[in-house]
Amino acid sequence: MKLSARNVLKGKVKEVKPGAINTEVTVALAGGNEIVSVITKTSAERLGLAQGKEVYAVIKASNVMIAVD
Repeated sequence: MKLSARNVLKGKVKEVKPGAINTEVTVALAGGNEIVSVITKTSAERLGLAQGKEVYAVIKASNVMIAVD
């Protein structure tokens, strides 16, 4: 797999929460951190996502916003 995105994080699916249209996927990363992604239900099914499956969280963003109180 080759991607233009620079931020590729390998992990394992911790939880899959399917909804009517979208699915929330929690990925456990090395070191105990987690990342959550919302993808289409169709994509989750096509990828065969299930707890324990090894996956990559691919982050491609042209802007990252920071906020403080």
